[in-house]
Amino acid sequence: MFYSPVITNASEAAKSDKLHLFRYVEDPDQVKVATYEQHGGYKAWRKALTGMSPEQVAETVKNAGLRGRGGAGFPTGLKWGFVPKNSPKPRYLVCNADESEPGTCKDRVLMERDPHAVIEGMAIAAYAIGCHVMFIYIRGEFNHSIDRMEAAMREAYAAGHLGKNLYGTGYDLEMIVHTGGGAYICGEETALLNSLEGERGMSRMRPPFPAIEGLYACPTIVNNVETLATVPHIINHGAEWYRKLGTEKSAGTKIFSLSGHVKRPGNYEVELGFNLKKFIYDPAFGNGIIGDKKLKGVIPGGASTPFLTPDMIDVGLDYESLTVKGSMLGSGAVIVFHEQTCIVWVLLKLIHFFHHESCGKCTPCREGTAWLEQIIHRIEAGEGHPGDIEAMDEVCSNILGRTICPLGDAAVMPIQSAIRLYRDEWQYHIDNHRCLVDTRFEFK
Repeated sequence: MFYSPVITNASEAAKSDKLHLFRYVEDPDQVKVATYEQHGGYKAWRKALTGMSPEQVAETVKNAGLRGRGGAGFPTGLKWGFVPKNSPKPRYLVCNADESEPGTCKDRVLMERDPHAVIEGMAIAAYAIGCHVMFIYIRGEFNHSIDRMEAAMREAYAAGHLGKNLYGTGYDLEMIVHTGGGAYICGEETALLNSLEGERGMSRMRPPFPAIEGLYACPTIVNNVETLATVPHIINHGAEWYRKLGTEKSAGTKIFSLSGHVKRPGNYEVELGFNLKKFIYDPAFGNGIIGDKKLKGVIPGGASTPFLTPDMIDVGLDYESLTVKGSMLGSGAVIVFHEQTCIVWVLLKLIHFFHHESCGKCTPCREGTAWLEQIIHRIEAGEGHPGDIEAMDEVCSNILGRTICPLGDAAVMPIQSAIRLYRDEWQYHIDNHRCLVDTRFEFK
């Protein structure tokens, strides 16, 4: 049996009454419907379908304060409420499993190790919006995730959790597993919907929003894998229980993907508001910097979020606290850099990614990311010119807020923060035609 090796704090979750997403992910049999049911699986789905109205389900999730875990952080229950009540069109639910943000690898753990939790959450959300056909759109490279979800879906049908006349209620629900083409842009919900329809993955102008006119021009809700996997726990334990976790405005727990120059990279479930400095240095989590080097910087929410310097990391991992520090929680990918990292080199890698993944629909993003990559490549190669920093800043300003989807913003926000926080390093590169830091360092 294939079992992907990744560090988690599942043992802590199994003993905690607060951590729930990782409670059973270290059990190899959790992928089977029988084991999932033994652990209380599908109890929330049965409870919702047989004892609650769709409005009650949506209101419970709304009162719990669950926010989207894909990056935007929009209140989930509120989003469900945008679906028109009297529309004659069919309604669709789409689970966004196109996990593409660099540094993020949490959703695939849920799909590969607890796939029925994802299906159960999808089913409850579908019922809450009056949907009878739901999709999961999985990143094309995630072959193992696709296999796991398809196997779990077949088991769910066989066990009577999907299909016709569920639990004798007369409610029908079908599920479709759809494989994406591996495009970063399809993590944006309207580009995902275009791709699902067989079109090129390009973002749509809004309004209309997907809740009004989404898949096949019908009301559609798109939620992230982690968001939906959380829903059964809220239905089982109640909104008040969930509200007690995390902070007042950032309720619940979240899975953070910790990577970079730490001794224990991995996926960890913690309550929102957990201290970032502790997350990096505590032996139970990151256990400090590789080689006991000094910390240089952190990207706290995925490659598209602004940097934090060492004096800024004594902060809670929640939406509000990171905003105060000038960054964002994003997808929860915490990427750590030690003192011998060249920031210019890091930004070259990031802008190359965003330029490559731009769909090309918006001129500022299509042309601007190309210009930024050219300038940063020249600086990194020791051929920078006076005025290059100002030119980069100007290009960033002409992209930010001027594109249909957030990819343009995602490309420039880390650059702008790196210029602001590490300007001396950029200038040194230009003046001396080489890196400020000694980048020779072996991983031991």
